Amino acid sequence: MLKYEMLSKEVSERIARDRECGSVPKTGFDEKNVARRNPSRDKANVLRTAFIRDIDKIIHCPYYNRYADKTQVFSFYKNDDITRRGLHVQLVSRIARTIGKALGLNLDLIEAIALGHDIGHTPFGHAGEDFLDKLYFGETGRHFSHNIHSVRVLDRIYPYNVSLQTLNGIAAHNGEMELCEYRPRALSGFEEFDGEIEKCYVDKSYIKKLMPDTLEGCVVRISDIISYLGKDRQDAERARLMGSSDFEGGAIGVHNAEIINNLIVNIVENSYGKPYIKLDEAHFDALRDSKADNYEYIYKSGKVTEKLGKTVEPMMAQMYEKLLSELTSKKADSFIFTHHIDYVNMAHYKREVPYEETEPNQIVVDYIASMTDDYFIDLYARLFPESSLTVTYHGYFD
Repeated sequence: MLKYEMLSKEVSERIARDRECGSVPKTGFDEKNVARRNPSRDKANVLRTAFIRDIDKIIHCPYYNRYADKTQVFSFYKNDDITRRGLHVQLVSRIARTIGKALGLNLDLIEAIALGHDIGHTPFGHAGEDFLDKLYFGETGRHFSHNIHSVRVLDRIYPYNVSLQTLNGIAAHNGEMELCEYRPRALSGFEEFDGEIEKCYVDKSYIKKLMPDTLEGCVVRISDIISYLGKDRQDAERARLMGSSDFEGGAIGVHNAEIINNLIVNIVENSYGKPYIKLDEAHFDALRDSKADNYEYIYKSGKVTEKLGKTVEPMMAQMYEKLLSELTSKKADSFIFTHHIDYVNMAHYKREVPYEETEPNQIVVDYIASMTDDYFIDLYARLFPESSLTVTYHGYFD
C-alpha cells in the first residue's frame, strides 16, 4: 500500500505564518554576494538577475541540446519512455525547487546548478564516464569526472563567466555520496575553487571532499539522488529487467512518487529555518539502503553493464586513439577539426589562448564527452566502417 507522508502541523503552520508575515528565514544566498571571474560583465538588473543570467547561459550552451540523447542508466533502448539525461536534469531542478521554495532559498541559483550539473556527462552514462577516465588517465595521468568536466564546459570550453556559486554547486553535486546532513562549506573565491578542481584531475578521490558553499547547492546534491532513486526503478520495470516487488522501501517507500514525496517532506521538516539540509535517521537509512538496492539490482547488473563493456569500451578506445592521431598530425579535414574544434569556435567567445592550442588529449576528451549516444555510434561507423563491433538496440516492441 502506498504511503505519502505530510509535513507536521507545527512546521506547516509555521511556514504558512512566515509567508503571510513576510518573515521566511533568510537562509538563501544573497545575490548581492555573487562572484564572477569578470565582475565587470554580466551585471544583474531588475530583468535579468544574477542567476537568471547563469540559467540563460546554460540552456543556450550548444551542449545543452545533447542532454536529450545521452544515457541516464539504460543504453541501447530506442524507447522514449526510458529516461534520458535531459529529463533527469529537469527532475532534479523540479525537486530541488520544491524544497528550496519551502525553505526560502534562491530558486534561480538552484535551477542554474540543477540544469548545468550534468552538462559535461559522457554518452552511455557512468559506464561511458569510467571508460573515458581510463583512457585519459592512461595517456596523461589525469582523471575524467563528469561533474568536474561540467565545470570545464561552462567555464573553459565556453568561457561564459558563470558565477562561482553555480560552478561550485555543479562541481560538488556528487549524487553518488549520500549524507544525513549537508552543511555548506565556505569558499573564499575562484583561486581556492580552481585549486580544488585541479586536485580532482590528479586525485579522483578528492571529489568526495567537495562540498557546496551554499544551501542551494546542498539541496541540488540531495535532489540528484531523490530524482534517480525511484525513476531508475521505473525505467528498469519498463525495460523488463525487474519489477517493483524486487525492492524494499523502508521509511521512504518503494515507488517513485512515494520516494520523492517522503524525502521532500522529511527534508523540509528537518531543515526549515536551519543553516543545513537534514534527513532524520530513519529516512536517511532508508535512502541509503534503497540506493544500495539500486546498485545491486540495476547499476551493477550484468543486464545493464555487460553489453557496454563488450562494445562501447573497445569502440571508445579505438576512437580515442584515432582522434588523437588525427589531431596531433593536424589532419584538418578530420572530424575532430570539422565537427568539434570548428563547432566550439563557432561560439565566438574570446579566449586568452585559442581553443585549438589546448593539450591534445584534453581536446579528444572534450569531444568524446560532448557526444550523444547516437552521435558516438555514427562517428564510430564513419571512422571504422570495417569494424565488427556493432550496437543492437532494443525497440519498442522487442
